[in-house]
Amino acid sequence: MMHRPAVWAGIALLGLACLVYGAWRMATRPHLRPPRNRSAVVLPERGFSHAAFESLLREFLDAEGRMDYARLAADPAARERLEGYLAALAAASPENAPERFPTPADRTAYWLYAYNALVVAAIVDHWPIETVHDVRAPVELVRGLGFFYVQRFILGGRTYSLYELEKTKAAPRGGDPRVHFVLNCGSTSCPALQPNLPTGDDLERFLAERARAFVHDPRHVRIDDEQRVVHVSRIFLWYEDDFIDDLRRRGRPADRGIVDVLAEHGGPDVRARLAGEWTVEPLPYDWSIAATKEAK
Repeated sequence: MMHRPAVWAGIALLGLACLVYGAWRMATRPHLRPPRNRSAVVLPERGFSHAAFESLLREFLDAEGRMDYARLAADPAARERLEGYLAALAAASPENAPERFPTPADRTAYWLYAYNALVVAAIVDHWPIETVHDVRAPVELVRGLGFFYVQRFILGGRTYSLYELEKTKAAPRGGDPRVHFVLNCGSTSCPALQPNLPTGDDLERFLAERARAFVHDPRHVRIDDEQRVVHVSRIFLWYEDDFIDDLRRRGRPADRGIVDVLAEHGGPDVRARLAGEWTVEPLPYDWSIAATKEAK
């Protein structure tokens, strides 16, 4: 026969579990953000055009990769152009229209463009905000839940959260980890938005250049020769397994972890400088919106 205290304890645990489950369901309830002028979708006869988004970057992106979100949010014509591009993304993707994306580079470029454009759109939708964490879920159980998990967008007729888009399409495990130097989460410590992403054979060279530039940027990597400490962006730590697995697949040195990643992507000068043993420490991550000074 079960003792009464044990019965009440079981009931309490069951009630707590129900509360936690209910809070999680409420917190993660999807919020679909469809394009707002889907009737105006214009697709080329062949391939896929990113020209509309590129025109916005030329107009609103500064030389340091910061967006003038305030001006973009206040410009109805520019927002209409953005919506037209989102409508094209919603209509066609490598999944539902593979004939438009015949090469791996075409497909990779689509997912990178889509991720970056959706981040821009999400920030504009909620402008003014100080950080992407200001976009909150009904119950914000963890930071970033509202922005990266709850918002959902349409790509090729299928819905994705930003988290799902990154993990399954833009930067899947086993893929090229250098895409992490191109994906922009809208924050100051993220890789800067990049215009003119190659959609063909130039993608390999582009990714190599972006990886090298990221390693050489003191905002993301700082080498203290005297203390033999390398201070790195948390991007290297969040995606350490991706970077290390890639080195091992290609038969490159990987025993020193992130130090070998930096040596691989930073070029001969960084490789020589990082010979021997080093300690790796994370740099602070600045989640403030990567907006122009005029926009802040």
